[in-house]
Amino acid sequence: MDLQLILALVAGIATIVVIVLATRLDAFIALLLASIVTGIVAGQDLLSIVDSITTGFGDTLASIGIVIGLGVGIGKILEVSGAADSLARAFLRAFGKGREPWAMGTVGSLVSIPVFCDSGYVIMNPLARSIARVKRGGYVTLALALGCGMTLTHHMVPPTPGPLAATGILGADLGGVILAGLVFTVILLPVVIVYARWIGPKLEPALNAQVRHDVYTGSIASQKEVGSAPGLSGGSGSADDSTSSSTADESDRSEATPATDSTKRPGAFLGFLPLIVPLLLIVANTVGTAIDKDAQGQLSGDAYEPSAWVAPLAFFGNPVVALIIGLVLAVYTLLPRMTSRDSVQGWLADGAASAGLILLITGAGGSFGLVLRESGVGDALAEAIASISLPALLVPFLIASLVRIAQGSGTVAMITAASVTAPLIAPLGLDPLVAVMACTAGSMVFSYFNDSYFWVVTRFAGLDGIHAIKGWSGITTAVWICSLPLLFVLDLIV
Repeated sequence: MDLQLILALVAGIATIVVIVLATRLDAFIALLLASIVTGIVAGQDLLSIVDSITTGFGDTLASIGIVIGLGVGIGKILEVSGAADSLARAFLRAFGKGREPWAMGTVGSLVSIPVFCDSGYVIMNPLARSIARVKRGGYVTLALALGCGMTLTHHMVPPTPGPLAATGILGADLGGVILAGLVFTVILLPVVIVYARWIGPKLEPALNAQVRHDVYTGSIASQKEVGSAPGLSGGSGSADDSTSSSTADESDRSEATPATDSTKRPGAFLGFLPLIVPLLLIVANTVGTAIDKDAQGQLSGDAYEPSAWVAPLAFFGNPVVALIIGLVLAVYTLLPRMTSRDSVQGWLADGAASAGLILLITGAGGSFGLVLRESGVGDALAEAIASISLPALLVPFLIASLVRIAQGSGTVAMITAASVTAPLIAPLGLDPLVAVMACTAGSMVFSYFNDSYFWVVTRFAGLDGIHAIKGWSGITTAVWICSLPLLFVLDLIV
């Protein structure tokens, strides 16, 4: 491939690493500067670089920005009402003592089949925090298990967009892909738990001060002030030590908690409503749309007009609408009837503030990814791999892996790999099912700075810099490596 594009990729990644690890600037600025450096080295027109940055930022936030904002609002109400603690205790009882990571990993993998990782993680993260608060430790382990459990099914099990698109492009049987994806998930989930349990205790001391406060002391504060902490109670922290410390100092101001007495906490059933109702609505939308597309013969087609019976499901099951319903349920079912309007608005404002840096960093990650795509790095990598003599199943696997590293999006990596591999299916003698699973497995490799989900998980988990790489990039790479033997076994079976 073009040496200039290799240098552009290396320069962009190096810019992020150096700024995040060695300067007082945070990841938001690092990603924007990396976008500029990458575009310049790749030879992009200067004005088009700026256009890519703004377009990538806007497109990314258009897809998940509102969802994150609403999700942290639900999480805040779950926290201050005591409902999250009730749910955590119910989960602990259901799975048994010592099996909390299994609980979070399993729940994450189930939730992420119909729901995007980003929104699913935002919805479920309060449970991980409350379980850690009850246990008085182990939050990093739980956060990683939840996040990577979601990654498994999001990447491998339709009807999520990536595997569904790859299935259509490669002409594989959808039912076979769903079955294979579920089997891969069941086998790889223990890898997630083992890695999370190994690395979690090592990274627990590295939790930034704000997240540590929010997880272990945030919900049991006194009732003197409402929503005064401007820091990232949703789990985001800054790479800048001075920012982190000042945020932590401000967070010492207490926030109102209307249901600190366990006798006044909402029960687990009521606490689960603001979570399960949005999820069920989203699932109904996903299933209904898939059935409707199948009936119209447009499962992988671009042009789709929903039937009359699907339109209401598509509306109420849209993540934005579903989470609005969830937030309304949280406010009116979890808080005491006499809770003042000022208190509720204060908590929601606090939740909105906590989403601020997460949204900025996530959007900047989208900017970096779009600059990499429009610079031609992803396409050049795919073409280079396809031209090398390799075992057939490694062609889509490595194309997806390198495209994922180059531009961050697992969905784009799967679609790119499937598109490049499709004309090679017959010449290579590769089964379409194996090709699809190779695309999905390869796209999980080394989630890092240019992946928006990297920032969602690490900000909520309170991990910065090298600790974020050890935790999140490491766990995604572990499942990527362990998926390779499964692909060879699948190739032998089919």
